[in-house]
Amino acid sequence: MASRIPSVFVSHGAPTLVLEDIAARDFMAGMGDQLPRPKTILCVSAHWETEEPTVSAAPRPATIHDFYGFPEALYRLRYAAPGAPDLAHRVAELIASAGSRCDVDRDRGLDHGAWNPLMLIYPHADIPVTQLSIQSSLDPAHHAAIGRALRPLREEGVLILASGGAVHNLRQFQVDRERPAPWAVSFDAWLADRIAAGDEQALIAYRETRPEARLAHPRDEHFMPLFVALGAGGGKGRALHLSFAHGSLSMAAFAWE
Repeated sequence: MASRIPSVFVSHGAPTLVLEDIAARDFMAGMGDQLPRPKTILCVSAHWETEEPTVSAAPRPATIHDFYGFPEALYRLRYAAPGAPDLAHRVAELIASAGSRCDVDRDRGLDHGAWNPLMLIYPHADIPVTQLSIQSSLDPAHHAAIGRALRPLREEGVLILASGGAVHNLRQFQVDRERPAPWAVSFDAWLADRIAAGDEQALIAYRETRPEARLAHPRDEHFMPLFVALGAGGGKGRALHLSFAHGSLSMAAFAWE
């Protein structure tokens, strides 16, 4: 029987993460050694938004460079991990059994929300991987429910790797590049505290409970993957890493054992 794999959320930061000399890059470069080795990986990326849950069954996922204006070296990077079609169909089955529709996309590759952290965590690209989309028009409770539906995967050797941003406000780049703003630090600390307490209700209602919420997340899309990881994990989580980059961009990472 496979050992249970933690459910993990990472903040993937800027597309240049793999090239940067920052604490979060160093953390991710050693993260794979700190986790039980999974058989397959399901990455829930903030950069794949669909109306309904959709999972990729591509046998050889392409590396999608879904950004512009960055150094040429970034566009030459490829993450050539095999796909995980069997996992994709298992994901669709679990979501459907929980009462939600789940589409299967046979061609979708890996966007930078997936390959950017994976290139650091599992640099050999030798673990089959696929992606699950988010629904930015739906709320945290929806994403937590999707995570709960996927919880059995953790007993099947699957790493549920949710990738987004704990604090993600790109408009602040030119405002506080040198250090994180007080509102960002406050939200980040509250998030870590509530995850450690297992306070799912407060986390799901974060827009109502936190005055910094509008600044921390002008849009919800980079926060929604966290709720999938939370739902899949259940109970209390723990911080794996806490830091900021580019001013107020949180690079926090969490795990649910």
